[in-house]
Amino acid sequence: MSKQKVVKGYKVFNPDWTCMGFQYQVGKCYEIPEKPVVCKRGFHFCKKLVDCYEYYDFDENNKVAEITAYGEIVIENNKSCTNKIRIEREINWNEVLAIVNTGENCTGLGNIGNDNSGIYNNGNCNKGSYNDGSYNSGNGNSGNYNSGHHNDGYSNNGNYNEGNYNKGNYNKGNNNIGNDNNGCYNSGHHNNGNDNSGSYNNGCRNSGNYNNGNYNISDYSNGCFNTKQTKMFLFNQLSNWTLEDWYNSKASTILDVYVSVSPIEKTKEEIFEQQQQNWNQLSQEQKNIVMAIPNFDKEIFKEITGID
Repeated sequence: MSKQKVVKGYKVFNPDWTCMGFQYQVGKCYEIPEKPVVCKRGFHFCKKLVDCYEYYDFDENNKVAEITAYGEIVIENNKSCTNKIRIEREINWNEVLAIVNTGENCTGLGNIGNDNSGIYNNGNCNKGSYNDGSYNSGNGNSGNYNSGHHNDGYSNNGNYNEGNYNKGNYNKGNNNIGNDNNGCYNSGHHNNGNDNSGSYNNGCRNSGNYNNGNYNISDYSNGCFNTKQTKMFLFNQLSNWTLEDWYNSKASTILDVYVSVSPIEKTKEEIFEQQQQNWNQLSQEQKNIVMAIPNFDKEIFKEITGID
């Protein structure tokens, strides 16, 4: 878009008042006879000073000036280019900070909040950047007092936490040292319960791994207060398999990889139909492996999977 009128704006220069190899001086007017072309020919500026720092480092050593564009003006996004410009006055760094921040006492850029040394913070007293909360030294936090990044909670040292006081990452609970926990006070990882020092537990206070109950120090337990692995029920009857046996079985792999269908946006009838089709495509050897599961019951299998 090209137009001819007087426009006020801002321009950032190198410390020696040069830009793109052209030497400028405050109070001087500069003109070229050709039509301006953004990023190719002419004198560039932005209507908002904060936009200038998309193209120049936010460095107090760089010179900054208020300008007036008198000639033909071409605008592309937030960048403008003219063939006639006057360098009106130099803007000192304190004034720059006041212009580029909506908040007060900010040493960063584009802050709506106050006392931010980072950039583009909506909160206050952030040393990091892009925070909606306050007192964050990390980046992208919507909570407060986070030293990590992208946290929705408070006082997290880790990253991507929705809870509070987490040292780990990707936790939805509170006070987790581990990662990917939905509960609280977990030092292990991938737990859905609380106070687990082990990993992949659905219960609470487990020091072992892959437990569905509580207070287990063993692995792959379905109950509570177990010191060793327990046998699991298969087809409504107690079997000689543990949960670990099931996870490591070929039958589990065959069903998970080749047969099972995601329930997302599907009716039960659609799921059963697709799973039957997948089953029909298995080799007889694969079918035999599944049907060799302890206590295999054809009627129960059909009721749950739709496979006949």
